[in-house]
Amino acid sequence: MTTFTRLDRSVVGSWWWTVDRWTLAAVAILVLIGGVMVLAASPAIATRLGLDSFHFVRRQFFYLPVAVMIIFSVSLMSPLWVRRFAVVMFVFFSILTIATLLIGPEVKGAQRWLRFGSFTLQPTEFLKPAFAVVAAWMFAEQRKSDEIPGNLISMGLFAFVVSLLLMQPDVGMTLVISAVWFAQFFLAGLPIFWVVLFVVLGVVSAAAAYSLFPHVASRVDRFMDPSGGGNYQIERAMEAFQTGGFFGVGPGDGSVKTQLPDAHTDFIFAVVGEEFGVVICLLLLALFAFVVLRGFSRLMEEKNFFVVLAAAGLLTQFGLQAIINIGVNLRLMPTKGMTLPFISYGGSSMFALAILMGMLLALTRHRAGSGELK
Repeated sequence: MTTFTRLDRSVVGSWWWTVDRWTLAAVAILVLIGGVMVLAASPAIATRLGLDSFHFVRRQFFYLPVAVMIIFSVSLMSPLWVRRFAVVMFVFFSILTIATLLIGPEVKGAQRWLRFGSFTLQPTEFLKPAFAVVAAWMFAEQRKSDEIPGNLISMGLFAFVVSLLLMQPDVGMTLVISAVWFAQFFLAGLPIFWVVLFVVLGVVSAAAAYSLFPHVASRVDRFMDPSGGGNYQIERAMEAFQTGGFFGVGPGDGSVKTQLPDAHTDFIFAVVGEEFGVVICLLLLALFAFVVLRGFSRLMEEKNFFVVLAAAGLLTQFGLQAIINIGVNLRLMPTKGMTLPFISYGGSSMFALAILMGMLLALTRHRAGSGELK
């Protein structure tokens, strides 16, 4: 059995002693729970769609080891290479996002995907972490020198990304990216004038989205007035939590997965609640909270401003995605098609989250020196 000592100067040995092993362990547990939950939730969906009962299971168990390799490979990078990698990702997936508007199939009134044989790719999932790192770079450059208008460049890139998302349209992801970008700008020293301006613009934009996008208005109306009908998935999810109680009805014995069309993706948390109970739901919440809080605690010692902003953006994005998915399942937010990180079924989401987590682990590794990127 191979062991690593602190004197080991190999790439893997150095990685092992500098990476945050606690975060790594928490992510590993999330991945394992996700595999179990897809195994529990997806066969019923596949059967209802006329597919082999283990269709989604086989695909997810192909995705999982690939995602683990992505996390490991990306986490080996230095912060400088994380930045370079993010820039290439941003350009590449911006082009693919534009392509979705031109040749992407329309699904439920939106063009968000590209088909490559049997695999469906959602480019904006990869655009999210890439944009967070690129925006952090621009904010850091502005602080370093006024010769580079980093804040203005970041605003321009933000407007570009938001425009692409609204043309699809994907209002939910627009809100997530906007929240992450605003959080980074705030940490970068956003003047109070801009804080007030962006808050006002946020309120105006929310009202505009409600007025311009019928599906947004419908979701908000159903959330504000559940008695009006049209809340089938939310109602079934709430019943699942009530049925599960503290310890659940047992693995495989739940019924909500046979009733919800998105039980293996957007509503997999309801399956967890029914089959494994409140205890495991709280464990999942604790794991997500641990990853986010642990990440921010590592940043308290960080000297490089770019690393702080980039990692903070990635952590905010990861935490927001978990909060939104769980909030929708618990009827605390209007419905939004967003996966639960590392738990829900899905290739694009799984690989994009793997890249995000790899970047985060790379940025939060212990590094000696003055804070300069290497």
